[in-house]
Amino acid sequence: MPAAVPAVEKLMRIASKWSSEAVADLASPDTVWQLAAIAVAAAIAYGLSRVPRKRLMSVAEARGRIDFVLLALVAVLRMLWPAFTVLLLVGVTAAFEAAGLGSRSLHIAISLLTAWIAVQIVTAGMTRGVVSKTVAFSLWAFAALYIVGWLGPLGAGLESVVIRFGTAEVTLLRLLTSLGLAAFALWLGWLIGNLAQSQMRSAQNLPPSVGGLLGQTLKGVAIIIAFVVALNLIGVNLGALTFFSGALGVGIGFGLQSIFSNFISGVILLMEKTLKVGDFIELQGGLSGLVKEINFRSTVLTTNDNIDIIVPNEAFIKNQLINWTHMDAKRRIHVPFGVAYGTPKELVHKAGLEAASRLPWTFDDQGDRKPQVWLVRFGEFRLDFELIVWLTDEAVLRPQRVMADYVWEIHSALERHNIQVPHPQRDLHLKTPDVLSVRIEPGDKP
Repeated sequence: MPAAVPAVEKLMRIASKWSSEAVADLASPDTVWQLAAIAVAAAIAYGLSRVPRKRLMSVAEARGRIDFVLLALVAVLRMLWPAFTVLLLVGVTAAFEAAGLGSRSLHIAISLLTAWIAVQIVTAGMTRGVVSKTVAFSLWAFAALYIVGWLGPLGAGLESVVIRFGTAEVTLLRLLTSLGLAAFALWLGWLIGNLAQSQMRSAQNLPPSVGGLLGQTLKGVAIIIAFVVALNLIGVNLGALTFFSGALGVGIGFGLQSIFSNFISGVILLMEKTLKVGDFIELQGGLSGLVKEINFRSTVLTTNDNIDIIVPNEAFIKNQLINWTHMDAKRRIHVPFGVAYGTPKELVHKAGLEAASRLPWTFDDQGDRKPQVWLVRFGEFRLDFELIVWLTDEAVLRPQRVMADYVWEIHSALERHNIQVPHPQRDLHLKTPDVLSVRIEPGDKP
């Protein structure tokens, strides 16, 4: 680093010289008039751009979805004010030159605004965020340095600054360039990965679960390749990472064993097709829900209470899994209920079928899958019946609500037919002898 001190001092002297020249240039009358003209043109352009901006905003809000047209409208909205300013400044520049006045600052302003419009066009397809703002500002700053003529001197100054890392030497310009290219490689890999993932998930010839897993795999591969390229651009010797790779393998064998097991379990599920997005499942512990996503490590279940639960993929391989919609979504449920002894069985049968017919969950094909009422056992204080009902596809996804609806309707049907639902009864008989003997034991004497 001591060898870099003179170069840093040189950069400071160059920067001080540039600032002095800029202050002197700004203080000249020609520059003041040009800056005033730029400010007036920007204010007038802002007012002129308000009307088309409002109309484009209403059109963009009416789209209701993110697509190419919406992104194009947003890009045009960003460019309205600079574009109107450029048009006005072109006319102002022609007027200044016709009057014999200086126009250097006007030309610089037009070039900077044109560069900003070009940057907005390039970044139009990017989602607004820190990444897009950083890319836009970096591109415009590079163009601005070139326009004002500072790019060459700045590059030469950065090239003269030498930084030592041990025995290696690298210039500041190379270091900054390598870091910028590495960041660009990582961003490009992330962008390609997201694009591949979205294409796989929207593929018509692939199941959603398979497409999602393939998309995540491609995204991971793209990011890994981008990371390797970024290391090469920075100048890191990948051969020196051999020991780290071995340590990483040992870590996978021990510390990351669970993650690797969950990943293999997810691949097995997708290959066997025993679980897919959209299935309604029930685990051994009683947890049930709709499969929303199948990821590398886990699967997302959404319960009927709209609660998202993250379940490791191992749970579907090691434990029993009930898939209610695997092959056929039609399912049958048994709704138990009881009536008092002496109640006509035909009346109970009628009430049960009447309850089933009142609910939209009942599937009746007038054949083997029609509703039935079974007398299943003789209880201690009642006759135990069951209403056997085949459910529609929609009802299978709401087991608790459907069961509650059938219990409600059965109780209402029994009340309409004056059928008594008995309560538990117990008869208690106490037997006492005819002669009751009482013996008093003497207590301790004082």
